[in-house]
Amino acid sequence: MRVFICGIEGYLGWSLACHLVARGHQLGGLDMGHRAQWVNEMGSQSAIPIEPIKSRLAALEDRYKMPVGFYPCDMRDGRRLADVLQDFMPEAVVHLAEQPSAPFSMIDRQHAYLTQEINTLGSLNLLWAMRQVDRSMHLVKLGTMGEYGTPDCPIPEGVFPVDSQWVDQSFDGQIESSHYLDGMQFPRDPGSLYHASKVHDTTNAVLLSRTWGLRITDVMQGVVYGTRIDAMGDDPKLATRFDFDEAFGTAINRFCAQATIGAPITPYGAGTQQRGFLPLCDSMQCLTLLLERPAGPGEYRVVNQWDQCYSITELAALIADVSGMAVQHITNPRKEKEQHSYDVSRQRLPELGYVPTDDPRGQIAAILGDLEPHADRIEAHRRVITPTITWDK
Repeated sequence: MRVFICGIEGYLGWSLACHLVARGHQLGGLDMGHRAQWVNEMGSQSAIPIEPIKSRLAALEDRYKMPVGFYPCDMRDGRRLADVLQDFMPEAVVHLAEQPSAPFSMIDRQHAYLTQEINTLGSLNLLWAMRQVDRSMHLVKLGTMGEYGTPDCPIPEGVFPVDSQWVDQSFDGQIESSHYLDGMQFPRDPGSLYHASKVHDTTNAVLLSRTWGLRITDVMQGVVYGTRIDAMGDDPKLATRFDFDEAFGTAINRFCAQATIGAPITPYGAGTQQRGFLPLCDSMQCLTLLLERPAGPGEYRVVNQWDQCYSITELAALIADVSGMAVQHITNPRKEKEQHSYDVSRQRLPELGYVPTDDPRGQIAAILGDLEPHADRIEAHRRVITPTITWDK
């Protein structure tokens, strides 16, 4: 299959490139190096050293004897984007080229605007480019579980399931009428301007898949963690990035970075927030299943992609247990529910053949092992782990 990755230099993009080339797929991709620039703006760097993209691509070709087409392209340039797709003519496009940080989107007006511009308008340009070049392309778009928020009810996969009803009751509790909600989009409730941009993406994707007959799979992904996949081997040139700053480091990344330099592990607030997580290798497995079993023409397909659910306190305790470090709660800089239910459906990926790795402790140990040789890189930037960005200044 000919697959094109938007955001090929990023954490997920590079890992997917290695995974797909190892499976024999023909690959192309675009990037402008924004992720590294943003992390640098935060005063940080990848804990694991990353080679320039030309060196990484050369190492990948040398290992698998499969060249990868690379296109420097900003997705806000719609004409250039359409030309790139026309040149490569992929059967599938994986869209990972967005600003992925909630804290970054909340820094100030400029960062909020940049997030909305890159994410919403870049994604809209991609949909128009697919319409122009070839509507049969299958788009696998990375959404986020954060689009749903934390409602006090079960969360389905994108739409209300069959036989869901809205029930009207009278003052005395008698049912006056009921209405079926089958197939309607489940309400979104974003918790940051980043998450709001992803909701805008969803709205556009739903509309244009129906209007233009586009094939779209929207992946509502949980938090991905890990430092490597088998396809990378032991070649440092094939390593993917590991960010640990307050904006681009996930909770797992920050906690593992703190443990690596002997600092206390610092969950935000009470740490009772519930989130879904999955290892990097499982994310690659899931994305590949979706690519190799595409959505149909005009189908907007949603999958909830996660494996295990933890509270942030449980996650911190797991990393503390593996590393031997202490846990120290700090003030939560975000505005979010700390007590909430988290009943999330995740049926479609298992039905497609997803088999979870189911080894969180082993995965954490592997992360800590990969970070230990680079402890000096984390130590040199340890101040960026402590949160300074707040939702309400």
